[in-house]
Amino acid sequence: MQGMSERQYAARVGLSRGAIQKAKAAGRLVLHEDGSIDAEASDRLRAETTDPSKTRKAPATKLKPVPDSAVSAVGDTLREQGLAAPTTGGGTTFLQAKTANEVLKAQERRIRLAKLKGELVDRARAETLVFRLAREERDAWVTWPARVAALMAADLSEALEQGGDAASGASKPAVTTALIQRLLETHVRAQLDSLADLRPRLG
Repeated sequence: MQGMSERQYAARVGLSRGAIQKAKAAGRLVLHEDGSIDAEASDRLRAETTDPSKTRKAPATKLKPVPDSAVSAVGDTLREQGLAAPTTGGGTTFLQAKTANEVLKAQERRIRLAKLKGELVDRARAETLVFRLAREERDAWVTWPARVAALMAADLSEALEQGGDAASGASKPAVTTALIQRLLETHVRAQLDSLADLRPRLG
């Protein structure tokens, strides 16, 4: 066979075999003596005799509009990295969108790595732990006066007795602001030392 069969030529030009048979019957194909199709000559003849208006065109791909929020997110990501961001209403180029995507992927990998290394904690869990720690400190201060009152009274009595002995039988000294301040400072420091042992339980 000198040329192509109907099936072979149909595959070459992307048409059905029936369409090739119709074109052959209409004299729009060039045939060899053995009836096979001269592909190159038939291509030229078909190009000359085909009406462009009747040529089927592939339907145009309808692209969905990109939401403004997505464009804004691309711009924010690029600006954070000191890169050129799309102007307002100017649209986003493919290169800008691709760059922003690569930046976000790098940030995500860095955050994931930091979590694996234990450098980052879950924000909600951290807030819960801090709230619990603050509540424990508050409870410790709320119950502090009741716990320290008897101790301060004993310290005050002892300080007054020692002051009386030092005065060689003279009347006991009066309670002074300085004395009260000294006792308060002593017990407040003891309370703060105990609060220093409070630690957030991360386990």
